Amino acid sequence: MAMSEISRCSYHVFLSFRGEDTRKSFTDHLYTALVHLGIQTFRDDKEIERGNNIKDEIEKAILHHSKISIVVFSKNYAASTWCLNELIMILEHKKSSKHIVLPVFYDVDPSQVKNQTGCYAEAFTQHEQNLESETNMVQRWRNALKEVADIGGMVLQDRCTNIKVLCWGITSTTRLH
Repeated sequence: MAMSEISRCSYHVFLSFRGEDTRKSFTDHLYTALVHLGIQTFRDDKEIERGNNIKDEIEKAILHHSKISIVVFSKNYAASTWCLNELIMILEHKKSSKHIVLPVFYDVDPSQVKNQTGCYAEAFTQHEQNLESETNMVQRWRNALKEVADIGGMVLQDRCTNIKVLCWGITSTTRLH
């Protein structure tokens, strides 16, 4: 990816995460480390101005203003329809552009994400009950999780120690520094 392509974007990185799981822990540490390295990073609670439509701003950030999406999969990620819709948008953008997707499996195994087992199975049981008329959307979410779990990423078991490695990977992948 050429530096000129990255510099045309407002953000180098878009962070997708389940707030209740990681906002005040891993994602906060990751965001701080990226910003400290000079990597422009979009995080929903920092970049959306009051009064703006959250969904529209996130869509713009993914589709028009970032080159990389870091998707932080955690125990309750799949319980959020918001996160799952965001994931679909990220993967669709990846297919139609040079958008890079970096999955991070935080205290969850990639096989749970791919096969929707454990806490991911519980989340989908709820979705299927709550969205009986939306079986197509539930299947799209399942397919998106299977697809993203096959992308090489990082597996972190409830610790923030590999943030430097992840940041180094981002800077070397994008030639930001």
